[in-house]
Amino acid sequence: MAALKKSSVSGIREFIRLILRETVRWLIWPLGSLLGILWIDVLRIRRKVAVDNVALAFPEWSRAEQVRVARASLRHMGRTLVEFMLFPVLRPRDLETLFVFKGEENITKSLEAKKGVLMLSLHLGNGDLAVAALSQKGWSISLIAKLFKAKWLNDFWFGLRAKHGTKFIAPEKSSFEILRALKANRIVAFVLDQFMGPPVGCKTTFFGVETGTAMGLALMAERTGAPVVPSYNYRDRLGHWVIVFDEPIPWRDLGPKASRDENIAAMTQVYTDKIEEIIRQHPEQWMWIHRRWKRFA
Repeated sequence: MAALKKSSVSGIREFIRLILRETVRWLIWPLGSLLGILWIDVLRIRRKVAVDNVALAFPEWSRAEQVRVARASLRHMGRTLVEFMLFPVLRPRDLETLFVFKGEENITKSLEAKKGVLMLSLHLGNGDLAVAALSQKGWSISLIAKLFKAKWLNDFWFGLRAKHGTKFIAPEKSSFEILRALKANRIVAFVLDQFMGPPVGCKTTFFGVETGTAMGLALMAERTGAPVVPSYNYRDRLGHWVIVFDEPIPWRDLGPKASRDENIAAMTQVYTDKIEEIIRQHPEQWMWIHRRWKRFA
């Protein structure tokens, strides 16, 4: 009798969870799109930054197309905010319903070397949800992420995601923690699409325009020999999240006369080029409101 009662309660909880999950999924498009419209067309927060960035990256496009992609990007970001409500109800058994995985063999084969994996990623799609899905799938993920100034916000934002198994590494103590994670054969995710100036960044070009990019990924790849696997996610037309793992990017020295710093800068450019390649495939789902092209000085 007790077992039957327990099973009944469990069934009711699962039914409520599924109702909540599907309610959020139904709200993603209308509510998320509304938030995006309010953001870019009513409040106009960083509207000019977004449109100017698209124009900088795609000068060959018409102004109407540049504005369209900027608007689509903000509507997409509105949807990711709504999707945050999925975190409390996300379970491993939801993976087949919500996610599609491509190129998993690139991760599994890379982990066989027992050096860990350095994951090259960017602000495309919904990275938070994708990392949670990877953790739910059983992969050990450590994500390098800046902390907020407010403790309560850190507890809420990172605590909710940590419940799915993701660990976080603060940039100020990243070297030791990254090495420890790789030694434990974990996947360490580097989000490499934001501007970074000296001394931790180096000069790169992005969509043909000079900017700065963090060197941390290249430094760790050179130091540890861990494979660098590009990974990104995007929302398809059916509402599924597609998580992609591309083939590892091999380390390439410039030659015997090149210095270590030159090799690090060259590989950082290689990683930046890969990010550009990914964005060109899904420009409507990248975060164009970031001031990516600051002056490197």
